[in-house]
This record gives sequence, C-alpha cells and structure tokens, in this order.
Amino acid sequence: MSWLNYHHLLYFWMVAKEGGIAPASKKLHLAVPTISGQIKELERALGEKLFLRQGRGLVLTEVGKTAFKYAEDIFSLGRELVDTIKGRSSGGAQHLAVGISDAVPKMVACRLLMPAHRAVPDLRLSAIEDRHERLLSSLSMHELDVVISDGPVGPGARVKAFSHLLGECGVTWFAVGKKLTALKDGFPRTLNGAPILLPSTESALRRSIDSWFERENIRPRVVAEFDDSALLKVYGEGGFGAFPAPSVIEKTISVQFGAEIIGRTPEVVERFYAISGERRIKHPAVVAICDSARTDLFG
Repeated sequence: MSWLNYHHLLYFWMVAKEGGIAPASKKLHLAVPTISGQIKELERALGEKLFLRQGRGLVLTEVGKTAFKYAEDIFSLGRELVDTIKGRSSGGAQHLAVGISDAVPKMVACRLLMPAHRAVPDLRLSAIEDRHERLLSSLSMHELDVVISDGPVGPGARVKAFSHLLGECGVTWFAVGKKLTALKDGFPRTLNGAPILLPSTESALRRSIDSWFERENIRPRVVAEFDDSALLKVYGEGGFGAFPAPSVIEKTISVQFGAEIIGRTPEVVERFYAISGERRIKHPAVVAICDSARTDLFG
C-alpha cells in the first residue's frame, strides 16, 4: 500500500495558497530548499508534476489543481477533529476566533458579535482586526472561524471560502458644529464644496460613495481619509468635516459623538458579510451572529 506523507501535502498546500515557495516558507518558518525538496518528494510519490514554472512564479498543473482540492478538504477535516477533541462539540468551553475587516465600523462589529455570547454563555471570543485579504488567508489556514467583512470573497480569491450576507443598510451623514450642521438645509446639494471625511479608497463603502457623488454631480472637498472607521468618527467629532456611517448605528453615533444628522443617502448601500470556510455554518455562535443580524440588526 502507498502511504501519503501529510507533511509533504501540507507544504504543497501552503505553496499553492501563498502563490510561491518563498511566501510559504515565511508562513511555515522553514527554509526555501527544505520546502522545495519536500514538494519534489510528494511529486515522486504521486508520479506526477504538481507545479510548472511560469516566469519567476509557479502555477498548478491539472493534477496539482486536483491535489489542492483534496488538500483543502483534508486539512479542513483535520481542524474539525481537533475542535471536537478539545470539547467544542462536547459541552466544554467553546472558543470563537473572529477576524474583523478594518473597514467594518467598530460599533457594527460589536453589535454583530454580542448575540454570540447570549447563544453560547461559556463562549471565549478572540477577535482580531486586519485587512480583508490577510484575514481570508488566516481563515484558510484555520486560524479563524469566521471573518466579518464589508465585502464578499472576490472571484479571484485563492482561498476556498463562502460569503454569507448578514444584511445591508443605507448611509447617514453627520456633522458637529453650527457651520457644518447647516449643511442639512438643502442636503445633499450642500455637500458640493463642503469639507468631508471619508473612509479609504480600498473600502466598499468609499467606492459606493464615490459612485453616488459621480451620479449626483457632487464635488465635496475631502479633508481626510481613514482606514480606521473609529478614527474617522473622532475626527468628525472635532468638527473637521461631515462624515458618513451606516444608518443602523446612527442613534449611537449621535449620542456618543454629539453629532447631528444632516441627511441620509439610502441609495448608497453598505453590506456586511460573514465569511466562513464551510458552505453551511455549524458553529452555534456564528449561527447566532448570522440569525441576529438578519432578524434584528438589519431586519
């Protein structure tokens, strides 16, 4: 009987996911020659080439693509085994590792996560914030159970993941100070030439807002752009410009930052997703997050 060396398979899987031996070596903390040698051993065992060199990079052969699909399933099952043994399915203290895209407002993230604790009283939550692409990489390596993001998995993503729409809402515009709150009279035309604060151009919300500005022929004066939505609101509290936020948290923003609503743009839609490595969500805390979002927060 031929036995498969799962260490070799792991190295192959990581190289395919990371797009090359060098980035995979950093993830695995192994030398490039070590990984290269292990992949050659796997190819010898299978009797087939798994990669072809293309320029300075590597591409999967047809056999390599098939092997990669099997490797995805194998390591996904391995993670389920570890979770079960550790007590996730046996009534012990349950752990939930969540990745939160830096484009998701903290207030929205908080309201999305809270139902998980009500559904699983002994839950131990670990939350990290990072860029969408990095979080997907961590999800594919089974370091995260779910990713909360403002966008779905893109068609060109190199990871096997599934996007579950949590809900959508319009955008509310806020301002602090008499000069800026006066923008509500005649909104949205008053935004023309007005100082505003916006999320960074990499966020889905910014792209929607820019498209809306273009359609409405509005040319505001962008004072500052932020990756961090919390910093944007703090700047807005200082009266530096009008700023947008999801309408589902408009009351909280008004109270917390002393901001006045100057208008709403329901045609600018912000969507939020739970991204998981499985088509059907099973973790009870993630199920609670999805159900509560759809029925309560965005319902």
